[in-house]
Amino acid sequence: MTDEPPLRRRAVESRTGDEPPLPSSAVPEPVDAEPEPTDGGPVPLIAPRDGTPEPVATEAELAEVVARFAAGTGPVALDAERASGYRYSQRAYLVQLRRAGAGTALIDPLPLPDLSLLDAAIADTEWVLHAASQDLACLAEVGLRPRRLFDTELAARLAGFERVGLAALTEQLLGFSLEKHHSAADWSSRPLPESWLTYAALDVEMLTDLRDALDAELARQGKSAWAAEEFAALVRNGARPPRVRAEPWRRTSGIHRVRGARAQARVRSLWYARDQIALRRDSAPGRVLPDSAIVAAAELDPRDERTLLTLPGFGGRSVRRLARTWLAALDDARQLPDDALPATPVVEGPPPPHRWAERDPVAAGRLARCREVVVRVAGEHALPPENLIAPDSIRRLAWTPPDEITEATVAEVLRGYGAREWQLGLLTGGLAEALVPPSVAG
Repeated sequence: MTDEPPLRRRAVESRTGDEPPLPSSAVPEPVDAEPEPTDGGPVPLIAPRDGTPEPVATEAELAEVVARFAAGTGPVALDAERASGYRYSQRAYLVQLRRAGAGTALIDPLPLPDLSLLDAAIADTEWVLHAASQDLACLAEVGLRPRRLFDTELAARLAGFERVGLAALTEQLLGFSLEKHHSAADWSSRPLPESWLTYAALDVEMLTDLRDALDAELARQGKSAWAAEEFAALVRNGARPPRVRAEPWRRTSGIHRVRGARAQARVRSLWYARDQIALRRDSAPGRVLPDSAIVAAAELDPRDERTLLTLPGFGGRSVRRLARTWLAALDDARQLPDDALPATPVVEGPPPPHRWAERDPVAAGRLARCREVVVRVAGEHALPPENLIAPDSIRRLAWTPPDEITEATVAEVLRGYGAREWQLGLLTGGLAEALVPPSVAG
């Protein structure tokens, strides 16, 4: 349990003590004075209970936050705001924390890129995050690495909730509604508007309350041990940077329309030209040149600026200024010898499932039976199938099953793909049976 009283009760208690009242701009609407929705719906949460703090931007301010959070009690709620869609990197541009006895802190990691002292101050407590896998890598970049965590989104998935967004869970379990209209904002801009800071503070305002509600629900369903394994796996692996793809240009949206190796070479050349500019500018690649423009140019192969600028996606002023860069990239692809053109990529692991019936009908049958087991067991335990077991693990198991099919060998294979023990306990028996052809099993 957390040491901070639930929000609704605490909001009332804060007005009954001897402390002088805070300015009206620094407190939420009093709970007993909030306009309760006439339809009995959730109460809008429009301001943090302690007011919106100013971002911490100096070493002295950070030292004060470190002292406060070291003296606090219970779990620490954390969140980070990135500038996805605006910046090339996935770094954190704001870090939010809340802890009982410490209040809320907003930290600007631009002037304070090393938060290792804060990490040491809260290392021994549980960290509470929502969708932790999205934030752990950027938090690690500034020196924040949890030793124990509770992921409220993952907990909600394990508990069988259909809607697992922070706002949806806060509304369903705590009775408050959160606005999420700044989630796609450019958090790299400075100064950050007051409304954005309020939004950021509210993202951690409810997390420990939400953690307690979900922890109780997991315990009621007998899934606490499952969640503990999942959270431990996040601690081990969550901060790892994403795997670098061998040919990232192949993920260009719309590339399936580009036919022929020479045209694909044009996609590749434009993609890398764009990527270098995006990296240098620290700008999201799609803001430098949209994927649709790359595909259009790869299909038409324009040889002069006038033709290039008539294509969709090349009309913007910043894109037009780089016309010579784009034409040079196309010319580079044009000059490539045939043996330097993109080749059909070697696929690691099994082929796409829609090709199985053609490539290996027996394996296709195994996959269908294994999927039936996963769907059935997931339904029995009110779990999304993808949280019961990673779909790729099932594909790999069905494509290349162990030579001797037993529960032990199936468990060994899945464990090698990262499956947790609770998953193996639910699935290995059914999967071992599913891997055996019906004629043999009969």
